[in-house]
Amino acid sequence: MPAFTFEKISPPVRRAPTAAAPKKPRGLISQMIDRFAERRARRTLQDQRAMRRDEKPAEE
Repeated sequence: MPAFTFEKISPPVRRAPTAAAPKKPRGLISQMIDRFAERRARRTLQDQRAMRRDEKPAEE
């Protein structure tokens, strides 16, 4: 008969779901590209509105 025995210890039961990893902050280059894209989109919208104002319906 062995002098000692090994007991199996079960891992603790997880009760709460694991927390999602925190989002990494966006890189500087990504932020700059976003700013340029936003400004370009705004400028395009303004140009389209100006073109609509210039186009007047033909009156007979």
